[in-house]
Amino acid sequence: MWKPDVYQGAPTPVTALMASCTLVAAFGAMLRVFYVALENLKWDWRPVMWGVAILTMVVGAVIAITQTDIKRMLAYSSVAHAGFLLTGVISTSRDGLSGTLFYLAAYGFTTVGAFAVITMVRDAGGEAAHLSRWAGLGKRSPVVAGTFAFFLLAFAGIPLTSGFTGKFAVFKAAIEGGATPLVVIGVLSSAVAAFFYVRVIVVMFFSEPEADGPTVVVGLPTAAAVALGLTATVVLGVLPQPMLDLAGTPRHRCSCGDAPLGGLGE
Repeated sequence: MWKPDVYQGAPTPVTALMASCTLVAAFGAMLRVFYVALENLKWDWRPVMWGVAILTMVVGAVIAITQTDIKRMLAYSSVAHAGFLLTGVISTSRDGLSGTLFYLAAYGFTTVGAFAVITMVRDAGGEAAHLSRWAGLGKRSPVVAGTFAFFLLAFAGIPLTSGFTGKFAVFKAAIEGGATPLVVIGVLSSAVAAFFYVRVIVVMFFSEPEADGPTVVVGLPTAAAVALGLTATVVLGVLPQPMLDLAGTPRHRCSCGDAPLGGLGE
């Protein structure tokens, strides 16, 4: 629950770092703990993680609907995405491992690109983070608005984006791991999340711009971050298999049974 306040109050580059790298590091540690140290105790920790995943997906998606600040909205969105990621962890399989790692990579790049766009939209007081200030941005700066819309669609899991492939991978692994009810809740939460993503797109393209609306300031480092995020989001959505194969390459097996651990058990 601290994430929205910190996301909103921190400088946006710091927020982007927290939203991408911190999440990746946390789930990397979680995978090592549950897939390596506690692999033999999965029947003990899986029910608890079911509850955590359900609460995380539902609470993050529902509360995000009420947000009017772009950064706070993305903060609650990241909470929901953490719940989606947990469905892959709960599957305790090679597909779950590779799907989770792929999701982390895809989400990280998309997040960096989205927050880089936010730093571009500025008014006299600094970043124009309130949703109302983005009204008509698609008419003022269609390229920037279109890029941000694409990142939002990736977060929503629209096909041909990395977000769709990531969600499909973790949900498929969860179904195969016997967590179909969890996937149903995940799909419903994704539908709720899609609402507030689409709401931002509607505000940008179907609202009239204000006379004193924000301006778009593009710097070279920011443009590079946006280009990197955009390229990764497209490539991992259109050609995901090489990354999935890399994430699922087994490099160690535990001594008990055939549970594959990917590269986590070295």
